[in-house]
Parts: sequence; structure tokens; C-alpha cells
Amino acid sequence: MWLSKKIIPSPYDEIADFKNGVFHFNFSQSVKWLERWGKNIFGPHFRVYPEDRKLLFTLLVYAIGDKDTANSCGIDMGKGILITGPVGTGKTSLMTLVNFFFPKEMQYQIKSARETSFEFEQEGYKIISKYSHAGGTPNIFCFDDLGIEQPQKYFGNECNVMAEILLSRYDLFVSKRVLTHATTNLSATELESKFGNRVRSRMREMFNLVAFDKHSKDKRS
Repeated sequence: MWLSKKIIPSPYDEIADFKNGVFHFNFSQSVKWLERWGKNIFGPHFRVYPEDRKLLFTLLVYAIGDKDTANSCGIDMGKGILITGPVGTGKTSLMTLVNFFFPKEMQYQIKSARETSFEFEQEGYKIISKYSHAGGTPNIFCFDDLGIEQPQKYFGNECNVMAEILLSRYDLFVSKRVLTHATTNLSATELESKFGNRVRSRMREMFNLVAFDKHSKDKRS
């Protein structure tokens, strides 16, 4: 999912206070902005739940580059975000909306991990290069629903597509500090079972873990 900047006015234009060369955001105003545009995009049912405000605060201070506050939240600004939680907790919608709080050069394209793996069946191994090197596509990605995809075949050769992409993204992270973000329903143990210890080890270096409570309710119900 990728929403054009033309669809949503920038929060920097609408709610940010520019002082001494720095943009300042009020958290309550930011939540109102997110709820207003969340309803516009996802429907009138969208809301920011009180129990999710702490997680949202962490995402917002990371997005606007507030290093001191992010550090106090245990967030490394040099890493990407891996947001985890049960099905229906709002991971994708929050990552979609929070994206507009990032500076333009740090905004990302949201790609379904499942759809990305299906591309392998049509285009083969060049898909791995497509999502791991700068070119005609945005350099920063958020892979949505990581781990639900299945291994794919191309001319009889089976490949764990997202594992290979993550390994290539890790190389890009080490060499050029290019960030990757992701959402997943899986636990750390399940991710390691899915992708192997080698990938999981690199994911620890690439990502800040931001987690919904395991008892978070399904907002779709």
C-alpha cells in the first residue's frame, strides 16, 4: 500500500510549529491528525485506542527524528522499525499514517510481503535485486505482514523470497545505512523458524522492535 502525498496534507504544514529551525509537534494534536486522516482513508471506524498511545508516541518521536526522546524510549535512530502484534491490532494502518511524519527523504513504500513473494514467480531472482538496490523504486521499504508468505518457485527452483530480500537489505544497511521497516504477526521464535537463525540475527541488528501487547484486541471485530 502506498498513498501519494497529494492525498493527505502534510502534518508539517497542518500541525507542526516551526521554531528556531526545528519542527515541533504536540502529541495530542498529532493523535487528532492521525484519527482524522485515518477515518478518511480507512473508514469511520478508525480510531487511536488509549492502550496504543504509548506505542504510537514511540513511532512518532522516531518519525520526526527526536533523538533524545527516542533514546529514552529505547529506540535507535540508526535502525528501522519492526512492529509486531496480533492480527487486526492496527500495525499496517499506523505505519501508513505515521509515514507522513517522516521527512520526505525518509518516507517508505509499504509492500505486502505476500505480494512481493508472488512477484518472484513472474520475474524470478531479479525481484530480490529490485527490493535491495536503489533504482526506479523507492529505496526505503516497509514490508507488511512479514512471515505469512510461502516459499515460491521459479522454473522449479524454490526460494524463500523474503529471507533473501532481508539478507540483501542487511548488506545495504551495513554498507549504506539504508533502513528497512516491517510489520509482522509472528513472534521472535516464529520468525527464526520461518527465516532461520542467520536472517533473525541480522534482523536484530537492522530493526528496533516495537510491539503491541499480545493481548491487544482485534480492531476489525
